Amino acid sequence: MTVEELEEKVLRGDEITREEALFLYDQPLKPLTEAANRIRKHFCGNRFDLCTIINAKSGNCPENCKFCAQSAHSKTQAETYGLLPMDEIVEKARSDYEKGVLRYSLVTSGRRLTDEEVDYLCEVTRRICREVGISVCASLGLCTEEQYRRLRNAGMTRIHNNLETSRNHFKEICTTHSFDDKCEAIRAARAAGMSICSGGIVGLGESVEDRIDMAISLRELQVKSVPVNMLNPIPGTPLENLPRLTQEDMERIVAVYRFLLPDASIRLAGGRGLMQDKGRSLWKSGANATISGDMLTTQGITVAKDLEMLDELGYEPGLCNDEVLPTAVEEEKATATTGMEA
Repeated sequence: MTVEELEEKVLRGDEITREEALFLYDQPLKPLTEAANRIRKHFCGNRFDLCTIINAKSGNCPENCKFCAQSAHSKTQAETYGLLPMDEIVEKARSDYEKGVLRYSLVTSGRRLTDEEVDYLCEVTRRICREVGISVCASLGLCTEEQYRRLRNAGMTRIHNNLETSRNHFKEICTTHSFDDKCEAIRAARAAGMSICSGGIVGLGESVEDRIDMAISLRELQVKSVPVNMLNPIPGTPLENLPRLTQEDMERIVAVYRFLLPDASIRLAGGRGLMQDKGRSLWKSGANATISGDMLTTQGITVAKDLEMLDELGYEPGLCNDEVLPTAVEEEKATATTGMEA
């Protein structure tokens, strides 16, 4: 088994196994990242998916995720506020769109939204679609299929919900909800016709096997937008003293993820600002998407700087994996119609 043989396997359209991914993880870095970049070019071309987020509801979250500055179980300096005024959310969407951003995500703290909060975000989404035209995504916790369907009908096209880590390691990171709760919410959003964005955080004290297992779970869930966050240990959280991953760690993780998820948008997210090159080397190691601007509670890189770097690397900004899926009800109707015609 060699890197080149596994590259050829992926280019043929075959999936690599867990054991093959673990083999890749231990290979020399340069041949690994160069092969990952060739796979990226083959399946994704030079299109680059750049998005921004807004912290639309912050802090006082009842969940006990150990990495999160917004958890009520941690003692951090994170702001606490309810849903932002509609005009503020819409105006930031407009500002980001004018800077060249094509996707905008509304992020809310908490386990899930109330029906009243969902109604509010439906109206926000309708205004953004009507007045701005930017593609709307959201990260809303563990919502129901019916809530997701209402948001889709309002114009939202994508739901984000990170697995965070592997099934095996999840209980070490959070105990107030489960890995299966995450998977159920992802399936509910897909059944409502949403495309899915889901990834996780590396550097949570997980093993290499955990990193591989998370990517395989994402593959099984057919996720095509995969944020890869590097833990930024926040003072006041239980993980504040964990060591940061190195640039080489991140290059290796991204490269192996490209082998496992060849046609996905591998999206650099939180922690990118900690890297000396702000992600440049990872965009030559298989990554082809990023969150630009500030993160939820930490500072990021400006859209202007990111666009300049992407241009230097030969990328072309554009939406990737942005298909609007049929809802479960629509699929049933289509199947029934096909059956009648047969």
